[in-house]
Amino acid sequence: MSASKIKVLCVDDSALIRDLLTEIINSQPDMEVVAVAPDPIAARDLIKQHNPDVLTLDVEMPRMDGLDFLERLMRLRPMPVLMVSSLTQAGSEITLRALELGALDFVAKPSLGIRTGMMEYANEIAEKLRAAARSRPRQARHKNTPPKQELKAPLVSSEKLIIIGASTGGTEAIRSVLEPLPANAPAILITQHMPGGFTRSFAERLDRICRITVKEASDGERVLPGHAYIAPGDQHLELARSGANYVARLNDGPPVNRHRPSVDVLFHSASKHAGKNAIGVILTGMGKDGATGLMEMRQAGAATIAQNEETCVVFGMPREAIAIGGATEVAALDDIPDRLMSLIAASGRAQRV
Repeated sequence: MSASKIKVLCVDDSALIRDLLTEIINSQPDMEVVAVAPDPIAARDLIKQHNPDVLTLDVEMPRMDGLDFLERLMRLRPMPVLMVSSLTQAGSEITLRALELGALDFVAKPSLGIRTGMMEYANEIAEKLRAAARSRPRQARHKNTPPKQELKAPLVSSEKLIIIGASTGGTEAIRSVLEPLPANAPAILITQHMPGGFTRSFAERLDRICRITVKEASDGERVLPGHAYIAPGDQHLELARSGANYVARLNDGPPVNRHRPSVDVLFHSASKHAGKNAIGVILTGMGKDGATGLMEMRQAGAATIAQNEETCVVFGMPREAIAIGGATEVAALDDIPDRLMSLIAASGRAQRV
């Protein structure tokens, strides 16, 4: 066994999924499955025995629920966990709770043609495992965590917009940005890398805890202050104009940077239609999607913020944006909401002078 390989433990009650994950992982030159377990009870001893770098974890299993196991694991032995989820409404709700509890990311099981579908995801699974192995452990958010103190929004024009892009680790990062914002915050457009079927649950979950209204974006709807619009999991989200108003546009064009929705697509549209009236924010995520778009926003006069390395789960997308000069500033995650309100206030004062 090579000491340099990423050690993976697969926990799933389906023997087929265990076999497919083993085949996918062992075909990669830099990782290997050190053990498999049919349930969390069996996994506990294997974790002690093999000390894996990453765990893949099914959500619904016998003997112990995947969420119960994850909560205990993150409390007693925090480690990178990649959830393996079903593409159902219930599956998406459970997966989002798992991300709150500290899971790094997830992959969705295909509903039909499991072997073919899983093999199509092989590269994505390998990339997510690599990101997990390099990731920074994140403290779980518990249900009794008090809500963040509400920030105050300055009185600003409805022309002002906040544009956010994120990937791995982004669901909780986006929550951290949106939760303190006041109900009269500027309109917000968000692209989070997430498959179809999950973004509606994600938006509904945020809507329950935020003061602003959070929803999955619809094609052609007017973009309003006090609202956040999340790109549907299988469509690009763009900002557009209809007369004097901003509107959301959706399209199912080809993936950009291998993603649909793509952060670059959203940022590019914001640079074109909002210019200096927008603030761009790039959060935690692997890869480089959004880096060139953030640079375009900056060149169009927008203030742009990249999340700093210390608070990123994966410092990929922000690193790429910073490297090409796309960020006007770099900030810790907890400081970003206040910076947004300060930048909005400063732009309002500049307009009034």
